[in-house]
Amino acid sequence: MTSSSPLDPRLVEAAAAPDARAAVTEVLRESFAIERARVARRLEGGIDGAEAARLYAAAADAMLTSLWRVATETLYPAPQDRLSLLAVGGYGRGVLAPFSDLDLLFLRPGQSASARAEAVIEFVHYVLWDLGLKVGSASRSVGETLDLARSDMTVRTTLLEARVLAGDAALGANLLRRFRAEVARADPRPFIAAKMEERDVRLQKTGAVRYRVEPNIKDAKGGLRDLNTLFWIARSLAPDSERGQAALEGLLSARELRSFREAIGFLWSVRIHLHLAAGRAEEKLTFDYQPEIARRMGWRGRGDELAVERFMRRYFQVAREVGALTRAVSAQLEARQQKKAQGLARGLSRLIPRRRAKLAFDGLAVEGGRLTVSGGSVFAHDPVRLLLLFVEADRLDLDLHPDAFAAVIRALSLVTPALRRDPRAAEAFLTVLAHGQRPYRVLSIMNETGLLGRFLPEWGRIVGQTQFNMYHAYTVDEHTLQAVGVINDIARGKLETEHPASTAIIPRIADIEVLMLAMLLHDVGKGGDRGQLEDGAIAARRACERLGVDPRRIELVVWLVRHHLLMSDYAQKRDVSDPSTVRAFAEAVGDPERLRMLMVLTVADIRAVGPGVWNGWKGQLMRALFEATEALFRGDAVTREDPLVDHPALVERARREGAAVEALPAEGPLESTARVAVAALDRPGLFADLAATLAKAGADVVGARLATAADGTALDVFEIQDGAGEAYGQREPRRLAILVKALERAAQKGARASAVETPRVSARRAVFEVRPVVRIDVEAGTSAVVVEVSGADRPGLLADLARTISAHGYSTRSAHIASFGERAVDGFYITDADGTKPSDAARLEELKAGLLEVLDRAPQGPAGRRITPVRASVRDVSDLEGEIGRKPVSSGSRAR
Repeated sequence: MTSSSPLDPRLVEAAAAPDARAAVTEVLRESFAIERARVARRLEGGIDGAEAARLYAAAADAMLTSLWRVATETLYPAPQDRLSLLAVGGYGRGVLAPFSDLDLLFLRPGQSASARAEAVIEFVHYVLWDLGLKVGSASRSVGETLDLARSDMTVRTTLLEARVLAGDAALGANLLRRFRAEVARADPRPFIAAKMEERDVRLQKTGAVRYRVEPNIKDAKGGLRDLNTLFWIARSLAPDSERGQAALEGLLSARELRSFREAIGFLWSVRIHLHLAAGRAEEKLTFDYQPEIARRMGWRGRGDELAVERFMRRYFQVAREVGALTRAVSAQLEARQQKKAQGLARGLSRLIPRRRAKLAFDGLAVEGGRLTVSGGSVFAHDPVRLLLLFVEADRLDLDLHPDAFAAVIRALSLVTPALRRDPRAAEAFLTVLAHGQRPYRVLSIMNETGLLGRFLPEWGRIVGQTQFNMYHAYTVDEHTLQAVGVINDIARGKLETEHPASTAIIPRIADIEVLMLAMLLHDVGKGGDRGQLEDGAIAARRACERLGVDPRRIELVVWLVRHHLLMSDYAQKRDVSDPSTVRAFAEAVGDPERLRMLMVLTVADIRAVGPGVWNGWKGQLMRALFEATEALFRGDAVTREDPLVDHPALVERARREGAAVEALPAEGPLESTARVAVAALDRPGLFADLAATLAKAGADVVGARLATAADGTALDVFEIQDGAGEAYGQREPRRLAILVKALERAAQKGARASAVETPRVSARRAVFEVRPVVRIDVEAGTSAVVVEVSGADRPGLLADLARTISAHGYSTRSAHIASFGERAVDGFYITDADGTKPSDAARLEELKAGLLEVLDRAPQGPAGRRITPVRASVRDVSDLEGEIGRKPVSSGSRAR
């Protein structure tokens, strides 16, 4: 493709320099940087993300065209030697992110490249590499390219969007004309099937859940690649259409096309801003980038909802829209295929007797193994059918046909206050929730259509809601639906090995509907002005009253929502072997039925937080608290449980030898931590020395229990991970053996561990600003004072806290360590050095100040990158205010 405009004189001069490659590179670097900076300024000014992507591609076009002309007209001129440069793949579509690969095809007419062609290609490659650009390229003849496109779906995909950039225009046009003619003649079904299979494989790698809170905006479900797949399918159906526009218009309605364009614009904006913020081709929207992208895109906080949370909510709404578009295209493609096979099907149907299942209402049918409807009028006749559709989907264990999915979306205006109070609608909804076969799947589809949020407005406000913290792996709605699914799996015996206690308990629960309603509504108060628990209780009452639940059952649902964190807090923050803990918990719970429901709800809630959050350690704590409380309700006496009984041989060895250590590597898919147990004769500073030893070895303590027997033998059990969040020693078992030896030395009397220099933490962790809190409770323990601390987790934090307690003259009788993402929440039962309960309020205030000083040492981010911390969403109210109902002698926090 020749140009009539003269070549930039600076490039002509650069080509004549002794080192032409370096000189040309510098000229192009300057001009290319100016154009890219101009696009970035326009993006900041508010232009659409898709338009910015086109401008970045145009800047690359101009740079490549100039580079090509220098190579072919100045350095290696030979007009008779035909050679063409084509943009292929995403770049061929005319869109580009700042640090995306440049996908190029060097095209020649014959089988072999001339020496001149090789020189041109080599020069272009070297300059692009010198510019720091990533290049994906191929050099082929027209014939080779067409042959590959017939057999290789990847090559076919890249050519669907190819365009000629520079060089011999006729040569490039000839290839594209022949290729598109072959595509138009070919059966599109194999290509479409290959693209959908490719999508399935991609989602298996990135995660099939659309609502992970750190999404890959390019490859994850609901991301740009899903929209690209629709582009490729459209181009395969209309290869001569500009960007597949004609095919898209035939596959999508006007409303869906608008949604398509809005999704493209938004996702491209996010992707380009992410590239610019990272300074590289970063595609994963991790926590450390989310606040910056929200700021760049103009999001502001509203009420208690952070700007970053509002931005991410919009992201997940767009991801859901992308899912609906994929379903819509699938429906149209299936309809086309059915028309082609209609004649044959009619002929065969006369020979085969048809058996139809009895369905809930007229206009409902099973088509291609999925449930569909004859049209939107089906719902207009009786809006309750919107709910009955999902009852049938669950009863028959069928997915919704894309036509039915789209029909539900179009009928959402039929969800009126009258429908929300209709007893038949309530019955249908509760059937799916509490009595269905697969409530997670069916409710998820209902959520995707928007029906769940319309029918339950309390649910609608948490759809796509994120919490800016590292504890939750999913959006609030996805987490809740997974928790509902966990309860269903427990009830059906599918998780008996992993949750034996809950599996035994759930048949004894009298009202499964109450339990499932509480689970569904437990987080609807997130982000509320009164706090999650109080707002959740108010919303749950409102929802249950509208559903027609009787008052007695409503009170139980409301109690469970208000107190759904109670058991987790007691089990993980308090000494469950202490009779006073059990009595206080039993008093708060009130009766055995609440206890049973709370146990199952708590297990499902924790299990659904994310991969690796639930483990055997938490299960053991929950079971111990449940069994002790249930015994109290039966009238049995509550006695102090011996905390050392779980490791009798280890304790006996320590009594003989002074110290003993054993390590238990992670076992099973639910275990993301290794466990180390240390038994030793107690001494001042023992716990601090052990914590420091762990920190020095790079072991991140995510859970711990410390107990001391009457004879002075201490047992410290630690749950530990490595820096990558995996079980410590899983990748290198030798590290665990070395750690055992180091802990044995530290446990010996006098073998004090030195202080640990705090290492830097990852950017993902450093971005969170966590409010530090210290509470000192003189009434919680019968013979000790309970100190609770909450603050930003970091390597060595436990060691620093333990040393501070020891330095103030206190002994740690029992400790309960937990981490919730970026936040550490630790409880220490402390006594004076002589073992008596502390009573000096002034000394305890000094301890509180010292602990706050430790918590105030903000984690340092990675070197070379400035991180601006953003307030983390509180995991729950109890992190700051306390769900356990104690009376503290002192409490305080210090805002940074």
